[in-house]
Amino acid sequence: MASAAAARANSSSLSHTNFQRLNSSHKFSIKIPFFSDPPSPRIVSLHSNNPSLDSMKMDRAVSGFGSGSGSSAHAHSSSSPASAIDFLTLCHRLKSTKRKGWINHGIKGPESIADHMYRMALMALIADDLPGVNRERCVKIAIVHDIAEAIVGDITPSDGVPKEKKSRMEQEALDEMCKVLGGGMRAEEIKELWLEYENNSSLEANLVKDFDKVEMILQALEYETGKIQTEIGKKWAAEITSRRNSRSANRPN
Repeated sequence: MASAAAARANSSSLSHTNFQRLNSSHKFSIKIPFFSDPPSPRIVSLHSNNPSLDSMKMDRAVSGFGSGSGSSAHAHSSSSPASAIDFLTLCHRLKSTKRKGWINHGIKGPESIADHMYRMALMALIADDLPGVNRERCVKIAIVHDIAEAIVGDITPSDGVPKEKKSRMEQEALDEMCKVLGGGMRAEEIKELWLEYENNSSLEANLVKDFDKVEMILQALEYETGKIQTEIGKKWAAEITSRRNSRSANRPN
């Protein structure tokens, strides 16, 4: 009872989530600081109320409040409220992290990772039905396809990270996020959807990868239109657009 009361007291002082990469092998640990007076961040490990599970030594560090029910079966079927909120707090980074490609092109106030994924999900939602394609699954893939960037950030080709290494970093980040979520059916679904997109292993993944490119083209067009202010700039932009359209028209299907 005392430990539960202490956890509730600590949870009320939760300020923010600090995510730290542990070492160069890209293993990640999630830190959620608790602040007293003076501030004193610490990691609080999650333990089950069931003593028989204590020996499992759950390998994720989370807030320590609301560790779920005392049933291992329940723990594997759904996430506790604490795990869900920890996961959503981690995903906030997708809203605040700007897409690096636009930053590298000097765009002021560029879109976030979440902005990009959201419009891709809308594309999947409004797209015409295609034979053999599950539109609902496309929406889900769009929502999670860049989710690992909440930890690793937006890695672009200009960063010089080999494709295999990037994929490994994102896989490790995704695994860590699913641990924060508490495992279970929803975490497994997120992993499955992410891997499907990563491996381009279905018609749905094919379509969402196209949406990824189309959304980027649309965003580029919007940035181009928004930045140009002079007549000369508009004329030159129109010439570029004309050449782009001509190239697309002459490209074989």
